[in-house]
Amino acid sequence: MISKERIIHCPNPDCDQPINNIGDRLCQTCQTPILYRYLWATGTVAATIPPETKIADRYEVITQQICLDTQPGLPPDMVSELPPAVIPYLKLYPERLHIPQPYGFTSSLNADTNDILLLENAPIDGKGNLYPRITEVWEQAKAVRQLYWLWQILQLWKPLSELGVAASLVSPDNLLIQGWCVKLLELHQTTEKLTLQDLGESWQSWVLVAKAEIAEGLSCIIQQMCQGDQDLATITNQLNQLLLASAAEMPLMLKVAGFTDTGPVMRHNEDTCYPSNSSDLDNYLNQHLSIVCDGIGGHEGGEVASQLAVQSLKLQIRAWLQDVAEQTEIVPPDLLQQQLEASLRVVNNMIWSRNDEQQRQGRERMATTLVMAIQLPQRIVTNTGWESENAHELYLANVGDSRAYWITPHYCQLLTIDDDMATREVCFGQSLYRQANTTPNAHALTQALGTKEAESLQFSIKRFILEEDGILLLCSDGLSDHDWVEKSWQDYAIPLLTGKLAVEDAARNWVKLANEKNGQDNTSVVLTVCHISQAYLVPVKAAPLVLELEPIQPEDELAITAPEAETSELQAATVDSLADSSLALLDLDQAEESAPTVVKEANRGKLVVILGGFLALLVGGTSLGLFAWWQLQPQSFGQVCRQLPQQLQQFCPKRE
Repeated sequence: MISKERIIHCPNPDCDQPINNIGDRLCQTCQTPILYRYLWATGTVAATIPPETKIADRYEVITQQICLDTQPGLPPDMVSELPPAVIPYLKLYPERLHIPQPYGFTSSLNADTNDILLLENAPIDGKGNLYPRITEVWEQAKAVRQLYWLWQILQLWKPLSELGVAASLVSPDNLLIQGWCVKLLELHQTTEKLTLQDLGESWQSWVLVAKAEIAEGLSCIIQQMCQGDQDLATITNQLNQLLLASAAEMPLMLKVAGFTDTGPVMRHNEDTCYPSNSSDLDNYLNQHLSIVCDGIGGHEGGEVASQLAVQSLKLQIRAWLQDVAEQTEIVPPDLLQQQLEASLRVVNNMIWSRNDEQQRQGRERMATTLVMAIQLPQRIVTNTGWESENAHELYLANVGDSRAYWITPHYCQLLTIDDDMATREVCFGQSLYRQANTTPNAHALTQALGTKEAESLQFSIKRFILEEDGILLLCSDGLSDHDWVEKSWQDYAIPLLTGKLAVEDAARNWVKLANEKNGQDNTSVVLTVCHISQAYLVPVKAAPLVLELEPIQPEDELAITAPEAETSELQAATVDSLADSSLALLDLDQAEESAPTVVKEANRGKLVVILGGFLALLVGGTSLGLFAWWQLQPQSFGQVCRQLPQQLQQFCPKRE
């Protein structure tokens, strides 16, 4: 039927008057935030239903195949037996960052059966619009992002091929883009087995408009794919080399801070994080490692387990980072993931052995969740031929239900998957997530460090590339419960990235929010603010002074600017610092206009002395700042030097 009344229901089941108008952000009755859940309706039947139609008196069609659930507080309809086409979605749940998930079923206008599959987590923005297709944004993307998109597609090739849905990756219309992330609109099944040659052929038109600095290398890789000369592992390694060499061209500036709190109810803190408000900071490790552990087993169990995990991992990761830094060749991602997994098994067995030593049984055995991020600074020769100290790799490991999010001013992405009963049911292909989530033990953990021997654990370790400004948030479930990260991220993203909010204050504020909204658990938050924006040199001309002096030929001065996100604020601070001096010179000049000529001649010499002293102070301060920059941030300083004209590069100091 055609619906003229555009309403949406409050998701709060206890709301007395739940009906609101579409567009409202809060329920008019109970002030609960209105939940706008946009879904992709699959199939040819769904494509024929016109906009403004309400399906099953619940799902309003916004545009072709995009529906809004107007009753988001109710569970969707299920079926007694899952269709075969749904199973690949479920088994690919660990890839939900890229692949949508079945939400439920509904019936078309002329059918009594549930013949339309609705997908959530589809590439649809908060206003009900599809994200752009990869072909629409390819030419405008920077080189590293073009390669990163291809890398993600290549990583999905094997798991999708095993389930017979690799055809989903060779259709450009099915590949949509949310910032750095490739997202599939839906899964396409075929009986024909596709090969790397098919994938390479689907990329051929893209390489023609790839960025110039990667076009030749990318063309060579695609040519090998199309000719069937190389296997998946070889192509993967070649693309990885090209990707890292492109990413390493950019600077990388990180600010890390963490905070943990017992909460308003708990007496003891079973959480441990690094860095934290109480930890001894290691300047080197603090730039590359962040950890959140949520202990299980009570005050004398979970607290000990989480502390053991953090302390052990700090020692292991420091040694691992130093070992990787000494390598003369790039270590491939699969080997690095194996090394990380080995470290986690050591930690697990250490906690397992402590349980055995203390004869802990059943629920008395201590354990801990873990989410850990490592920014790995591998050395690599870039596409332009100079050696960079950082290839921008980020490795993320998690066990349990502590989470990691990537946040920019435009979106918030959940990067991890919880190890709980609901997730296990979905991954086994036995239930849709919305259905599994309603069972009594849906959020019971299926694994954590220390609960079983290491050989029985399945670690989730993923590699990401830092190629945009953003915030990496690690947190325990004290914050993530009830979707409070998703509800609050917009309040923090822009202030954090522009420097208006300190990283330490943001971590404390998020913990405070968790205490207010959840409040029944310990909470830990570790934030890493990543700045990738290019540092650059610009010519700056001094403003003319209205002084009666001999004309002086103006010379351009080189001024070092901050990353783009902070440039305007830095410039404002510079203006403020010079304001008093500028006003003093202006007042002096105005006074001269009414003074006798003999006084003007005398003052002229004083002005020259004042101006000379001011310039000497400016040059000295700039030199000191440049020296400090060279000592503390040699990589970004070196990148700026390489952008200078050749005749000026000889004056740049060399790092021993």
